[in-house]
Amino acid sequence: MNINNKTEPRLELKISDWELDFYSRPIIESNGKKRWELIICSTRSYKTKDVFLWNKKCPANEVNSVWLTKSLNEAINDAKKEGWAKPSIIRFWRSSMKSIIKKSLEASSIEALVSRRTYNLFDRIEFLEKEIYPKEKGYVRGVLAPTFTSKMENSPKPLPEAVRGDALTISEISIGELKSAENWPMEFGDIFPIQQDLDDSDLVPGLRLFSKDRSLALSAWFSCLEPIKLTISKNQLILEASEDDKWLVTDLPEKDANILSTKFLENKKNSFGYQFISIQSTPYIEKFAGFWILRDIELIS
Repeated sequence: MNINNKTEPRLELKISDWELDFYSRPIIESNGKKRWELIICSTRSYKTKDVFLWNKKCPANEVNSVWLTKSLNEAINDAKKEGWAKPSIIRFWRSSMKSIIKKSLEASSIEALVSRRTYNLFDRIEFLEKEIYPKEKGYVRGVLAPTFTSKMENSPKPLPEAVRGDALTISEISIGELKSAENWPMEFGDIFPIQQDLDDSDLVPGLRLFSKDRSLALSAWFSCLEPIKLTISKNQLILEASEDDKWLVTDLPEKDANILSTKFLENKKNSFGYQFISIQSTPYIEKFAGFWILRDIELIS
């Protein structure tokens, strides 16, 4: 036995969920066909400082699960070279591509999660559509492929009685406070680094739920929802979640609904649309049973 042999330190791979979009883009290729493209990015989190980005064009006659599976494996290999582990979950939201994407992810042994909680992907698509595609030959201004719309026709369902809690309040926290969310004690939730160049004094609107005896049960239920954003519709506070779910949180007096709607619009313009949901046993305890950062994003290309 050679005691002088040294074991190379094992590289610890970065772990993150991924977000994926596979669809046509606002570009007509030289053959007269619309461009199809696979866009992948890692989900922004406190676990990793950087983000994995990956794009690949797809020939219009190869838009199928075979091409997608092959390209997905290529992306996984490229990610590993950059120090990323294979994702265990990939989120996507485009319902018209659900069958192809789910089949491909199943072949790659990756869990498919249909959800619009893909904020990093929306930012990536917006960047490409504003900064990259317009400079390319064949770019067509207008709606060739709508990327995302929150204008869903589904009627909101009332929150189940068991998860309404004892009380709720509409509240605000500062951007400065939200920047420190990584250090907050919480049992359930989903938080991520927010833009550091925002003014710390700007306020972020959100929903606070309280339940003395069931705060953990409420948080567990909300964690399965994939909460996306809070909106106001006809004096009702609505929580949009997952693929196309809408939940009626509470009815509001008209005056309060108008004030909150204005706050949501201002926040969307000035603070990247950040919102939050918190769940606690009482207003006086600093520990959260659950806490989620949300973003109000509405992209229509």
